[in-house]
This record gives sequence, C-alpha cells and structure tokens, in this order.
Amino acid sequence: MAAIEVRDLRKVYTSVKKQPGVVGALKGLFSREVTEVEAVKGISFEVAEGEVVGFLGPNGAGKTTTLKMLTGIMVPTSGVAKVLGYTPFDRRSEMLRQIALVMGNRQQLWWDLPAWDSFVVLRELYDVPKADFDRRVEFLLESLQLKDKVHTQVRKLSLGERMKCEMVAALLHGPRVLFLDEPTIGLDVVSQKRIRDFLKEVNLKERCTIVLTSHYMQDVQELCERVVVIDHGALVFEGSLGALTEGYSETRRLRLTFEESSAVPDLTAYGEVAETGENTVVLAVPRRDIARATGEILQAHRVVDVSVEDVSVEEVVRDLFSRP
Repeated sequence: MAAIEVRDLRKVYTSVKKQPGVVGALKGLFSREVTEVEAVKGISFEVAEGEVVGFLGPNGAGKTTTLKMLTGIMVPTSGVAKVLGYTPFDRRSEMLRQIALVMGNRQQLWWDLPAWDSFVVLRELYDVPKADFDRRVEFLLESLQLKDKVHTQVRKLSLGERMKCEMVAALLHGPRVLFLDEPTIGLDVVSQKRIRDFLKEVNLKERCTIVLTSHYMQDVQELCERVVVIDHGALVFEGSLGALTEGYSETRRLRLTFEESSAVPDLTAYGEVAETGENTVVLAVPRRDIARATGEILQAHRVVDVSVEDVSVEEVVRDLFSRP
C-alpha cells in the first residue's frame, strides 16, 4: 500500500507586478499586471509504507512547496495528493496525528523554554497517553543522547542539540509518515552522522515512512532506497540511486596504480584525466568503452592495481542540475 500518492500535482503562484515610482503606483490602482509562476508542474509519484525516499532538486526546484502541499500547509492549484489515504489540505485531525514535518530552518520549540516543556505541551496537543509518552521520550532521548540537555533553555543549546530536540518533538506522537526538509543543514559532520543513524533506527524499528530533502548527498546515500528528482518544478527522475547514476552519467571512473611515478603514461587517448596522484591516474571513460580501455591499458603498461568505479551520486546530481 502506498503511504503517499501524488498525481499531476501543480502549484501556481500569482503576483501583481508593480511599476516603480508614484506614477506607477497610481497606474496600479486602475490596471494591474498579473504574473504567474508555476512552482510545481504536474508531478506524479508514490511512496510505499516504510520506504525512505530522497526528494532532490536545486534551490527553487519546488521541493519545499511540494512538502507543504503534502502536509496540508498549502493548497495545490490542481492535481491529487493523498497521505495515508487522506487529502492533506483537508487538515483532518486523523491525518495530522499520523504525520510530522521537520524543517531545518524552522523550529517548533519555544525559544525561551527548556525543550522538555515543549514536549509536555505537544503531548497534550496530540493527546498522547502518559505511559506512551514516558516510554517514547525515554527511547528518543537515549537514541539522540539528549538526556542531559532537555532541561536547558532551547536558546542556550547548540545548533546540533536544537535539531535533535526538534526531531524528538516531531516524533513524540509516533507518526507513520515523517517529512524532513534539510534536517542536517548547518550541522557539523558528527551531528549529521548521529541524526542519520537515528533516522535509520526509527525507520527500521517503527517502519516509519520518510521523505527527505537534503543538499548533503551523504544523507541521501546513507538513508534513501529511492530518489525523486525535480527541477524547475518538473519531475526529471524517479528510481534508485544506482539507476540515477547509470541514467545520467555517461562515464565511469577507471582508477589505475603504477609501480612508480615515472611509469605513469599519458592516457588521454582513453578518456579524460579526472585525478592524478604520485603514481595513480583516474580516468573518466565512456561507459561503452570501459572494457576495451581497461584491457588495452593493462596490456600496454605495467599496472599494479586497477578498479572501475561509478561516478559519485553528488557529481551526477550536480551535473544534472547544471544542464540547461
């Protein structure tokens, strides 16, 4: 069963173009030039229950707008969206009790109160039984190593500690679907890793469906089984990370190690030199030529080690978004 269903979802923003100066302001009283911006252009996809899906795209691609429509914050211009069988923008309490949204640049905790006080308020809002609340908080605080931080004012916590507290707040009521919009933005690599490990645990133990947007490809590679890629509001890819690499990268990396630096030959006839070291060369070779190039190089030169690698997902995504 699909936890999330999206069919031909569109969002169009309208705005009035204002002319500069007093004369322009007076003209605007009688005639207005209305412009439309199509932020999301009829996208369709599904997310199965218990799946972790990366929702990727450059800045301004429509990712956050889509998440806001799926959580009921925004009403789409047209199309169909279903989350756990509900229409999100109906804002039915039955659905809201089963979903959560964490945005890396927004907070739901009260700034001047300890995080614990916010947790207690959220328990009342979601009507979580006291025994369930105690058990769940114990698990979440232990997993995120926050037991000694929850009674400190939120404004006195580090960014990483605040972000982990936001995770606890979002998961207190045991949501079946979790939307994460840049959850590790601005965090150091240690905090990023802890949050990724925590999300893996939540998904594994509770089969919580997770939709993740992130500009950190490490988040996507470690967490996501599948990715949905949009650009300029349109869907450009849906599938596994492996399929993304194969479909949008025309080359593979041939890493060669020679006996010594003086033995490194000129290999530009086989592909583009991507990296060089003291006695190593990494070539970007067209996929169709990789077997032939490897065989010819091994036969003609004294190679002590060779490996064939796919181009990194980060490079593929960067190249994909830079295309006109």
